Amino acid sequence: MFNDTNVAERFQAVFGDANERAKNVIERNTRFAEELTELGRGNVEAVVASSKVAARGFETIGQEVAEFGRKTFEDASATLKSLAEVKSPADFFRLQSEFARTQFDALVAESSKLSETVIKLAGEVAEPITNRATVAAERVRSVAAL
Repeated sequence: MFNDTNVAERFQAVFGDANERAKNVIERNTRFAEELTELGRGNVEAVVASSKVAARGFETIGQEVAEFGRKTFEDASATLKSLAEVKSPADFFRLQSEFARTQFDALVAESSKLSETVIKLAGEVAEPITNRATVAAERVRSVAAL
């Protein structure tokens, strides 16, 4: 009724098939883990690149703000010297008004320039991360298809 060879062959067929499926799952999971590792590495590289851009940008902004402060101080010192040498109250108020107007105009111009610089910097900082997000989304889709 039952042949020992027949049972052994069926047993081998069933477990051989299960073994093959297990090998395929392990290979697929290994590729998936490798892809995720590579994806993580690329993400870290994008964050590092973004951080470098941010550091350079903040350094530039700091230098510009320091230069503006230096120039403002020099202008204020020159105006203060001029105010000390004034002969009449009318001249004093005229110089004070001119100084206030030029300082206000300089502040508005510097603020506008600084705003443009910060907006440009934000775009430059976001670029590596945005590019990486696009690549990561595509790779995740391809890995999920495995």
